[in-house]
Amino acid sequence: MMKLKIYVAFIATIMLLSCNDDFLEKYPKDSVNEKSFWNTANDLKTYNNHLYHQAGNVYRYMFYMGFTNSAWYSGYYGMFWEDCKSDNMAPKDGRLDQYAKIAAGIHTVPDKKQFGGWYWEFLRICNVFLENYEKVEEPESVKNMYAGEVRLWRAWFYWDKVKRFGNVPWIPTALDIDSPELLGERNDRSLVMDHVLEDLNFAVEHMSEDWYTSDPDRLNRWTALALKARVCLHEGTFRKYHGLAEAEKFLTHAASAAEELINNGPYEIFNTGNPETDYASLFTQLDLSGHKEVVLARKYITGTLGHRFKGYYGRKNGATKSLIEDYLCTDGLPVQLSNVFLGDATIEDEFVNRDPRMAQTVVVPGTAGPFEGIGWGKLPAPRLIGQTGGGFITTTGYPPAKFFEVSDWRKGYGKEENDAPVIRFAEVLLAFAEAKAELGTIAQADLDKSINKLRDRAGMPHLAVNPPMDPKYENEDLSSIIVEIRRERRIELAFEGYRYDDLMRWKKGSYLAKTVIGMRLEDDQLARYPEANIKRIEIDGKKYIDVYQGSDVGNRQFDENKHYLMPLPLSEISMNPALGQNPGW
Repeated sequence: MMKLKIYVAFIATIMLLSCNDDFLEKYPKDSVNEKSFWNTANDLKTYNNHLYHQAGNVYRYMFYMGFTNSAWYSGYYGMFWEDCKSDNMAPKDGRLDQYAKIAAGIHTVPDKKQFGGWYWEFLRICNVFLENYEKVEEPESVKNMYAGEVRLWRAWFYWDKVKRFGNVPWIPTALDIDSPELLGERNDRSLVMDHVLEDLNFAVEHMSEDWYTSDPDRLNRWTALALKARVCLHEGTFRKYHGLAEAEKFLTHAASAAEELINNGPYEIFNTGNPETDYASLFTQLDLSGHKEVVLARKYITGTLGHRFKGYYGRKNGATKSLIEDYLCTDGLPVQLSNVFLGDATIEDEFVNRDPRMAQTVVVPGTAGPFEGIGWGKLPAPRLIGQTGGGFITTTGYPPAKFFEVSDWRKGYGKEENDAPVIRFAEVLLAFAEAKAELGTIAQADLDKSINKLRDRAGMPHLAVNPPMDPKYENEDLSSIIVEIRRERRIELAFEGYRYDDLMRWKKGSYLAKTVIGMRLEDDQLARYPEANIKRIEIDGKKYIDVYQGSDVGNRQFDENKHYLMPLPLSEISMNPALGQNPGW
C-alpha cells in the first residue's frame, strides 16, 4: 500500500523531527530525543514515508500532484488543470482564472505565497534526514538506499523550484533560527542544478531496484532513472534555447538515463492491440500498482485518500484548435499535407482519418463520449456556451474526455479513487528521443525503440528520421524531426500537465500570445447550436470560435524578458530583501 497511509503516531514524531513550517520563515530547529528514533532501518523507512505525504500537498508543492490531495482542491489543483495555463486548453470558469491569466500573460506579482509557490518545509524534512541517517547502525548499503530516496525527493523538489523561479537558495542543511542563510541571496541556477544532478546520481547508484516488486508504490531506482531523464531533458533544452552553458551535459545525462531504463527496466507500453481504446483505458484504471507502463502512480483509496477530480471535470473548458490540428492523419502526415484529411468545414469531418488518440482525448462530435448516462451526457457533443438542455458545455467545441470514467464519478465527493499516473514509461521514451534529437545523434533505431512504440499502440505509421516538414512549423527554425518529436509529446501527454513547462524550456512562450480559437464555425453551421453565446474570428477567410474575445484574457501577451520565470511573493522579499525579484517583475 502506498506510503500515503501514514500512521498518525509516526506523523507526529516526524513532524517534531522535521519542524512543521518553513525554514525560510525562521522557525527553530526542534529538540527531540533523537536517540529514541535514529536506530534502525525501519526508522529510516518510517521517516521517509512522511515525504510522500508532504510532497502530495498540491497547494504547496506542484511536483507530485496527481489529481489532488483532497476533494476540495480537486477542482483547483492537479495535473489536468495545469494544462489550462498552456495552449492545450481554454478554460472560462472563474475558479480556473489563475491558469487563464498565466496563459494570457496578465498574472501579477503575488502579495503572499500562492499555490505551488515559495514553500520550503519539504526541503527541511529532507535535510533533517540527511543530517541524521548515518546514526543508524545498519550496513552502509541499507542506509544509502534510504538516503537515495530522500535525495531523489530533494532533487525533484529543487528542480520544481528552479523551473519556476530560476535562481533559488541552495540549502543543504536543516537551518536554525539564527542561521545566516535565512537572510542570504539566491544561488545561481547552474550551481543549484549541479547539486540536483548530484542527488539524482546518488539516487540512481544507491536506490533499490527490488522495491519495484517488494514495495511497488515506493520510489525506486527505476523511478530515479525516469526522473533523471525528465529533469535533465528539461534543464538541457532550457539551457540550449535560452543560451545558457552546459546544455549538452544535461541532454547527455537525459539520453543515457532514459536509455538505461528502456534497455534494462521492467516497463513497457500498455498495448492490447486495440488502438481505438488502449490509450484511453490507461487513464481510467482504478489501481495502477504494478502497471507495466506506470513508473510512478499517486494512489487513491476511499477512506484513506480520495479525490473529486471527475466531479469538477465538467467546467467550462475545452481543447484548443491548436491542439486538435496537431493530431496527424492516419497516413502519418499533418493535416496540411495529408490526402485523407477531410477538412474542418464540419466538426464531424475533422475527426475522420485522424490519430486514434484524438478521439480518446476529446469527445467525438455527435456522441456523449465517456459521459453517457449522466447529466453531462444528455445531449451529444459539442454543446457550446449559452446552450441549455443538458450536455457538457465546452468553450471551444472540443470537450475533454481523457481520465473521465463514470463509475468512479458516481462514488461522490472525496470518494473517487482512480489512481493518477505521475510518471509513465511513455514519457521516458519521449525524453530519450528528444534528447537524442537535440544532441544531433538520433537514428532510426532510436525512434523504433521509443516514439514508434507509441505509434504502434495508436495504430499509426512509424516516424522516420527525416519526416516531411509540417507547414505549420516551417518558420520555427527547427528540424522536421524535432518538430515531430515535440508533436508526439504534445499528443501523447495531453492534459497530463506537461505542456506549459515544455513551452518554457523550448523558449516558445510566444505560442501563448496567439489568439485562442476553437472549432471552425461558418454561418451555415450556426443553426446547429441554438442559443450559443460565442464570438468568432475570421482567419484566412474562415470563421472560428474566438474563445476570449472581449475579455481580459483575450488581450494576450508574452514578455520574453519576463514570463519565462514566475515572480517571487512580495511578502518573502519583504522578509529577506537579498532574495531580489525576477527580471521584469
